[in-house]
Amino acid sequence: MTGHLNYEALRHFADSWGLLFMTLVFLALVGWTFRKGASRHHDKAANMIFEEDDHG
Repeated sequence: MTGHLNYEALRHFADSWGLLFMTLVFLALVGWTFRKGASRHHDKAANMIFEEDDHG
């Protein structure tokens, strides 16, 4: 019976705190993407394939 109790406890934890954690991680990643000064890095990454390879 302890396996059933552990499953229920872990499921309850994942349903409450796991959802909150995933939401906070999602908001942090979205905020990191749209932070001030990030557009320069995004533009560089978008145009990187057009730079010529001068390594020989």
